[in-house]
Amino acid sequence: MDARLNMFGQPTADKLVKHLVGAGRAIAPALPYTTLELVNLRSSQINGCGFCTDMHIKDAVAAGESQQRLNLVAVWREATCFTEAERAALELAEEGTRIADGAGGVSDEVWENAAKHYDEEQLFALVAQIALINTFNRLNVITRQPAGDYVAGQFN
Repeated sequence: MDARLNMFGQPTADKLVKHLVGAGRAIAPALPYTTLELVNLRSSQINGCGFCTDMHIKDAVAAGESQQRLNLVAVWREATCFTEAERAALELAEEGTRIADGAGGVSDEVWENAAKHYDEEQLFALVAQIALINTFNRLNVITRQPAGDYVAGQFN
């Protein structure tokens, strides 16, 4: 697959990505790294973003996440390896990513479940991360950024 647009080295793209990465750095301290990567991976899978799926798997493995857990993110409901808090985050990520599919967006039940495990600052960070990864997914999917060549930590 060839990219429709080279998003590297363009002044506007560079400026935007710099700000988006800065937003991610602002969010990161509020939540466990593993939770962030699970959310990033699940949203990227739903959106069909190969570039982000590749990136977040490689970054998570480099940070010590198990391959088994990463393999099971797509079927997290049936997997026993996730904590209740991680399950709540994955559920919120799914509904937040599929917001157009559900009447009324994220359900009260999903929100209340997440609120059992995260305080207000963490909930905001979780919502912001879901919005942020969906932004990156859309940029990559629309411009058909290819997957497979990412090296862990490439953008740090």
